[in-house]
Amino acid sequence: MSSLAEKDRPIVQLLLNTGTCPRCILRFCCVGSQMLYRHPHKDLMRDLQEFLKKSQEEEDTVCLDVADPPCKRLRLEHGEEGADGLNHNGAIPQLPSAASGNAATDSSAGNVCNVCLGILQEFCEADFVKKVCQKVNSADYQFTSFVFSVSLPPQLSVRERAAWLGVKQQMRNLGLPLPKDDIVPLKEAYKWIIHPQLSEELGVLADGKSLFEVSVVFAHPETEEECHFLATACPDCFKPAKNKQSVFTRMAVIKALEKIKEEDFLKHFPCPPSSPKNLCDALEIQCNNGAVFVAGRYNKYSRNLPQTPWIIDGERKLESSVEELISEHLMAQFKADSFNFSSSGREDVDVRTLGNGRPFAIELVNPRRIHFTAEEMKRLQQAINDSSDKIQVRDLQLVTRSAIGRMKEGEEEKTKTYSALIWTDKAIQREDIAFLDDIKELKLDQKTPLRVLHRRPLAVRCRLIHTMKSEYIDEHHFRLHLKTQAGTYIKEFVHGDFGRTKPNIGSLLNRTADILELDVESVDVDWPPTLAD
Repeated sequence: MSSLAEKDRPIVQLLLNTGTCPRCILRFCCVGSQMLYRHPHKDLMRDLQEFLKKSQEEEDTVCLDVADPPCKRLRLEHGEEGADGLNHNGAIPQLPSAASGNAATDSSAGNVCNVCLGILQEFCEADFVKKVCQKVNSADYQFTSFVFSVSLPPQLSVRERAAWLGVKQQMRNLGLPLPKDDIVPLKEAYKWIIHPQLSEELGVLADGKSLFEVSVVFAHPETEEECHFLATACPDCFKPAKNKQSVFTRMAVIKALEKIKEEDFLKHFPCPPSSPKNLCDALEIQCNNGAVFVAGRYNKYSRNLPQTPWIIDGERKLESSVEELISEHLMAQFKADSFNFSSSGREDVDVRTLGNGRPFAIELVNPRRIHFTAEEMKRLQQAINDSSDKIQVRDLQLVTRSAIGRMKEGEEEKTKTYSALIWTDKAIQREDIAFLDDIKELKLDQKTPLRVLHRRPLAVRCRLIHTMKSEYIDEHHFRLHLKTQAGTYIKEFVHGDFGRTKPNIGSLLNRTADILELDVESVDVDWPPTLAD
C-alpha cells in the first residue's frame, strides 16, 4: 500500500517551502502508486497540506491511495542513516509546523516547479494530451498500439541533484535520518500519468514493444546554461560527438554528476534550486512507425538500366534504375519517408537478369501505412510490372527484418548461372571449344577488375567456375553457359582484364576473346518464399 509515513513529513514540508510540485514531492518520498500520480494537481496539493496537519501522535502513517507494483528507482546519492532518528538531547526535533508553511504551499500551487520545470504540472493536463493526439491523428498513421518516449532537458538532472542535496542538508540540520537515497525517475512518473490519457484518447493501448512511437522533446531555454559549470568541473565528460548540437547531452550531464564531489557541486549551484519564471517548452511532438520490409525477386530485361541510380560527380547518367522502378510504387502505397534497397548481388548496367530473377528487399522507413493483405500485395506487384517493360517483379511480400538475413547468408557459397555471348579474333570450329564442356571446378585468381577498382579494394580473389557448356554459333562467335561461385567476375574471366584474371577464356583458347552480351540466368538463393500466382 502506497503511503506517506511520518518520517516523510519533513521532506514534504521542506520541498513545498522551496517551490516543488506535489508530484515531485511524491517522487522524492519514493511513493510508487501509479494511480496517486494521476490525481489532479490541486487534489494532491490539498492532500499534502492535510498530511502536514496531522499530528505525529494521531497517526503513524497516512494512506494516500491504493497499492501498485513497485517502481524502478533512480539512485542519486549514497544515503546517510542516522543512528535512531534522535537529536543530541535524545528527543525528536521540532519541525516547521504545517501552519507556518501555508504561505509556501499556497504559492506553490501556481508556481513552476523548481525541479521538473512544469513537466509534471501543465504537461500532464488534458489540453496537452489532446494536442499530442491531434498531432498523431493528423499524421495519418496506421497503428494498433503505441510506445511513448520523452526527451528531457539535461539541466533537470542538475536541479534534481540540487533538490536532493538541499533535503540532505536540512535533514542533517534537524538531526533526522535520511534512510533512502533513491527517487522515482521523472520519466517514469510522467509516463504513469500520460499513458492512460493517451490510450483513452487514441483508442489503443500503450505497449513498450510497439513499433509506433510518439515522442515529445522538452526544452527550457531559461535554464539551459545551468549545467555548464559541470564542463569545468568534469571536462572529460563533455566531448564533441557527431550529430550532437551540444556537448551537454543528458547522458554526459548524468556522468558528470556521478563524478563531481558534493562540496564542489554546492559551490556552483544553489540548494535547493530556485523557482523558474517559465514552464518548459514542448519543442517537438513527433510520430514514427517502425520500418516495414518488402521482399521479392526481379527480372531485368534492359541492357541500359543500372540496378541503382547511376550518378557520377553529381551528374546522372541514366534516367532510371531497377531500384527506383520498384521503390516508387512501394513508397507511394506505404507512404514512407525513405527507403533502403538491398539485393543478393548486383548486375552491370548492360547485363540482363532472367530466369526466376534476383532476390531483393526494401526497407521502408517510417511508413504511414503498414497493413496490406496478400491480395493488395498482388495488385501492387502488378502495378509495378505494368509500369515498365524493363523489369518485372514476382513473389512480392511483406517479410521481417530477421528474414532478410537469409538473403545474405552464404553469400560466398551460393552459385549463379550465366549465359555469355563471346567473340574471338581467330576463327574457331566446334572442336576448338568442345573441351570447355569437360572442365570442372576451374580455379581462378582474380585481381580486382580495373573497372571497379575505384570502389573496391585491390585484392586477389579466388573463385570457382563449377561447370561450362559451349554452344557454337559461327567462326567468331559462341555462347558459353557457366555455373560459378558467387562473386566471380564473368566479363574478366572471358577477356582476362589485361592478365588480371588467370586463367581466362582467351588464355584457354590461345586467342583474344571478348564478351558481347551477358545474362544472369539464375541466382541460387531459396528466398523469399515462392508465392502462388
